[in-house]
Amino acid sequence: MTKTQTVKAQNGAAGVANEVRLLGRLSGAPMAVELPSGDALVTFRISVPRASPTGRGPTSAQRVDSIPCTAWAPRLRRSIATWRAGDVVEVVGAVRCRFYQAGGATRSRVEVETSAARIMRRSSAA
Repeated sequence: MTKTQTVKAQNGAAGVANEVRLLGRLSGAPMAVELPSGDALVTFRISVPRASPTGRGPTSAQRVDSIPCTAWAPRLRRSIATWRAGDVVEVVGAVRCRFYQAGGATRSRVEVETSAARIMRRSSAA
């Protein structure tokens, strides 16, 4: 068995995957961004509740996590652009670490790259 076949077999057996499903509240209006490369994307944040402490690990008073998300596909960007702060949404995607230059230094950011998304419930605030 080659090294590549071994790695594939191990990953398949271990159930290794980079899949994320978030169900939460949109914390602000989505924002369209055009990168210096000319690529376009939409960025947004979803607030998801934290599970109550289980007695293991450090405890925190923080009750929600704010997860940064991006969407690159044109159809998905148009759909997400209609969302409003407070909407309850479902997002499916993968965790990505993106590197970029800012202030003369290389920085990184972890975000969810969205492959599918939908509104579960519209915000009552207009």
